[in-house]
Amino acid sequence: MTLVSPRSTLLTFPLGSGSVSIDQDTGSPVQFTDDRAPERTFLLDESVPWHSVEHSWGSGHLIGDGWAARWNAPSELVVDEHGLRATHRLSERIEVTVERHGGDVFREVYRFRNISREPVRLTSIGIQTPFADLYQNAEDALSRRVHAHLFTGGTWAWALAQPMAGDGRLLGLIVREGAVHGYSVETRNANSISNARGHIVLQVTDAARNAGAFGGQPVLELAPDGDYTLAWELSWYDDVDEFLAATSAPARFSAYAVPLGEHIDVLTAQAVAAEKEVTIAPIAGGVRLTAHTPGSYRVSIGADARTEVLFHADLETTVTARSSYVLAHQRTTERQGLLANAIVPVDTSTRLTQATNGWSDWTDGSERIGVALMLHYALARGWVAPEVDDFLEGWSQFARVHLLDGSAAPRRGSQDHSGTRLYDSPWLARFFVERFRWRRNPDDLELAARILERALELGIGRFLAIGYSEACVAVADRLAEDGQTTRAQQLRNELVRSARYFIAMGTALPAHEVAYEQAMVGPLVSLLIDAHRISGDPDLLPEISTRLRWLLAFGGPQPHARLQGVAIRHWDGYWFGRRRQWGDVFPHYWSVLTSTVLARLPDPLRTAETEALAGTILRANMSNYFPDGSATCAFVFPTAVDGEAAHVADPLANDQDWHLAIWMDLDAQDAAPS
Repeated sequence: MTLVSPRSTLLTFPLGSGSVSIDQDTGSPVQFTDDRAPERTFLLDESVPWHSVEHSWGSGHLIGDGWAARWNAPSELVVDEHGLRATHRLSERIEVTVERHGGDVFREVYRFRNISREPVRLTSIGIQTPFADLYQNAEDALSRRVHAHLFTGGTWAWALAQPMAGDGRLLGLIVREGAVHGYSVETRNANSISNARGHIVLQVTDAARNAGAFGGQPVLELAPDGDYTLAWELSWYDDVDEFLAATSAPARFSAYAVPLGEHIDVLTAQAVAAEKEVTIAPIAGGVRLTAHTPGSYRVSIGADARTEVLFHADLETTVTARSSYVLAHQRTTERQGLLANAIVPVDTSTRLTQATNGWSDWTDGSERIGVALMLHYALARGWVAPEVDDFLEGWSQFARVHLLDGSAAPRRGSQDHSGTRLYDSPWLARFFVERFRWRRNPDDLELAARILERALELGIGRFLAIGYSEACVAVADRLAEDGQTTRAQQLRNELVRSARYFIAMGTALPAHEVAYEQAMVGPLVSLLIDAHRISGDPDLLPEISTRLRWLLAFGGPQPHARLQGVAIRHWDGYWFGRRRQWGDVFPHYWSVLTSTVLARLPDPLRTAETEALAGTILRANMSNYFPDGSATCAFVFPTAVDGEAAHVADPLANDQDWHLAIWMDLDAQDAAPS
């Protein structure tokens, strides 16, 4: 039964044991409420300054040949005890009707009918679903917000709103009739900046703005009085497995990303098709996919379900190709003195190195340190020529003079004057301890230790810096081997002290360059893991377990090579790429921080699932490298962002090699998943 809420402008429809609040003037849902966690907001609302009426749930847009329209307030709204029906007449061509019914599930049906006397082609249909994927601060995010995991595989499509804390009921949307072939994002710009994902728009098609996205966007042709129906259902789910069972997946894949020479089995009773580079062979219960050329490939199941798989070169081949490309195209040999030894981003479309241009994420320091580490790990494994050591010695001298000040505090780059950046301290310390392991020059170990000791003076123990705990462990171990046991123990003590500081903070984590993100939680869990190893304190295990749930919630269960388990990031295309485009980046290399955690978990917390997920994320990131050794720093995933076409690899090779460095480091510790 439909009830009027105490607020006269809202109706309340039942949704299982929860409810849906409906604007009684527009018929649009304004909030989904879980009665077990009523404080959680599943949708953006008026408390967000850039949320606006045209982004109300169920509003949308159409684009046709030579015309376009949005719908929002209905021309007619009928509400009764069974639900509601909203009618939107868009010019003289299309009528959109929306039906909503509450109950054990909340069902919505969108019908697009041609009311003209001529055929109508629809080249974009987008429906607003403004999930509250928002990070105002860590405490608010963990108690009130959700990650929106999206899978837009045609008739195999769904969205899953998961509480950011990793526990509590999930709100799942499953397409039951029609298809969703992609999604776009609106309100991703310098106003919403990095702490909000924006407004998510599910696209039946977006051929008008990006015909090739997601393996191709269809064009819908409606005859006079013809129509197209999209229907989906929303419901509460206790966990991810319960939700996935409800999606009625048309196929089961043995994996979504594998090295060349391995295969992917697809178990399904339906026909399977793939791009021409993929070989399909029948097996019992389905088909087997193989490929001889690395790449990401679309796979179709049945009439209109689809996903993407990846066949990639192995780690050695990829590292070797990247190393050659970096040495050939990403050095600054035109500059004077030690500056000639730097590594910088490069525009792979022209092979012109990218000048800093006053942009901190294009400097010759900071994240580019990971490229030098990648080269060093490759050298240690014999994957590059011994002469690379000469280049790395030059880079180390450049870093000593231009990336560190006289106190061993890091600069963002040789041409960047924006001050100290604590993020960079562990990375530089890690590079110099690797130089010590390779050359046994005591000056390198001394510098590695001084970098961390200076970082501690600057407050890094209260800052969730990526790689801090791993760098502390590596430097402390080398100091102890060198007989500097007191100094080594001091670093270990500071690491444990930092872990206990963050445990005491609970969910009130300090804001960093982003208010809350996976690249804060990953280092936090790594810090606790290393503190547990050093101290042996069993009370740290439940603290690790709690924060592991926070970390895993950033990645979703989408059956897709770029998405499965990969953490949501939606700003790196803007900060690091040449195209300067906001929007979801899948995969982003910092997603492998989750792999680092999973591969290093204490034995009581390890499972077959954590081991498998660590490998899945590492392999997903191989999609960022190309056979000629070039790479992309950001594949911006949506069909469009604020109307600008996306689903494209940014041409800048910049900082993505951290993924390769981390994978080699895990492998060197015998921690890399198989």
